Amino acid sequence: MKGIILHGGHGTRLRPLTHTGPKQLLPIANKPMSQYALEDLREAGITEIGIIIGDVYPEKVQEFYGDGSKFGVKITYIFQDKPKGISHAIRLCKEFIGTDRFIVYLGDNILRKGLVDYTKKFQSSKSDAMILLCEVDEPSRFGIAELDKTNSGKIKKIMEKPKEPQSNLAVIGVYFLTPKIFDIIDKLKPSWRGELEITEALQLLMENGNTIEYDTVTGWWKDTGTPEDILHANQLILDTIGTQNQFVLSEGSQVKGNIVLGKNSTISRDSFITGPAIIGDNCNVGPAVRIGPHVSIGNNCSLKYCDVENSILMDDCSIDTKIQISDSIIAHGSQITNNHQAKKHQFLLGERSQVKL
Repeated sequence: MKGIILHGGHGTRLRPLTHTGPKQLLPIANKPMSQYALEDLREAGITEIGIIIGDVYPEKVQEFYGDGSKFGVKITYIFQDKPKGISHAIRLCKEFIGTDRFIVYLGDNILRKGLVDYTKKFQSSKSDAMILLCEVDEPSRFGIAELDKTNSGKIKKIMEKPKEPQSNLAVIGVYFLTPKIFDIIDKLKPSWRGELEITEALQLLMENGNTIEYDTVTGWWKDTGTPEDILHANQLILDTIGTQNQFVLSEGSQVKGNIVLGKNSTISRDSFITGPAIIGDNCNVGPAVRIGPHVSIGNNCSLKYCDVENSILMDDCSIDTKIQISDSIIAHGSQITNNHQAKKHQFLLGERSQVKL
């Protein structure tokens, strides 16, 4: 089998964070979100991976992942000139896939359980596709699968963001497919959004007499399309620290209870960390800093006098002020300084921002 990671899209709901790079490289618990997809594929035994890159800083994706060797995989880059839909991106991979079965993984999705069991199920089946479903609170935001109540275990219909959903089972961003999907995509017409929809392709595949299986996700699944989603995913991943199959494992880091401390990082005696939290390499924390819970701090950061909770600070950030920061995402190279005591603040700062209060 082969794998496909979708790494395109403009990430408009995440601006200004995405003005300087693709959303899939935004770190969650100090790791780019698309790296979780890559590692899931690798752990499922899939080492030939195609990454779909778009027109939003594709060179940053190539710079980070390279040829894939440092991640134990082989990467092929496939260019999509404009975000014309998931089906359009899949169709671009026809030559790369050949006659193999394959998995498509959206690079801004994170799946707690991983892919191993689902991959084994698909490999041993004769189905033409398999989708993963998860119960959601707002089904009109997602592609939805309606099950046949008269035929247990069979999918009745697949719809994209229905206004009046007949089901709360979202089709999550992981698709198990065969090359049959390519001929189906060739028959699609753009939706009202101007995209070739994957839900329409799956529905048409089923209507043409092909077999689509499904499985229900256990644990949790996150589609990280908004700042709130990213912060929630950060919480969920940090909550795995110190548990079996924890997400946060980086070479040279120390795990103490539910706190990860990177190499050459120091914490002053008058500072205090409440886990779960992760601090990257070469960070200086203190004096008089309080961190946590649910805080991710990247490499080469300096924090003084501040309180930070439920937030993400990317690499090379500096905070030197008496300030309370909560529910915030602060991008690479940002600085926050202040000469006076400040109240609690919430930030969404793009790369190299400077805030003086």
